[in-house]
Amino acid sequence: MIDYKQYIAINSAVRFGKPTIIGTRITVFDVLNWLANGMSINEIIEDFPELDENQIKACLAYAADREHKIQIAS
Repeated sequence: MIDYKQYIAINSAVRFGKPTIIGTRITVFDVLNWLANGMSINEIIEDFPELDENQIKACLAYAADREHKIQIAS
């Protein structure tokens, strides 16, 4: 699994503290929403050339890790 911590950061001064892709103002939610609405990784990269495949996969890894932590806590 990809180490999402290399690609995603939370900074209270950027996008109200939402997790964002480092070096951008694109949030994890943005990427997950695009994927959920049927965009492919290649389509996202075409629309946002500042992103690469590893950054997009890091968003998925972040979401999976967060889901895992929620399950453990309950």
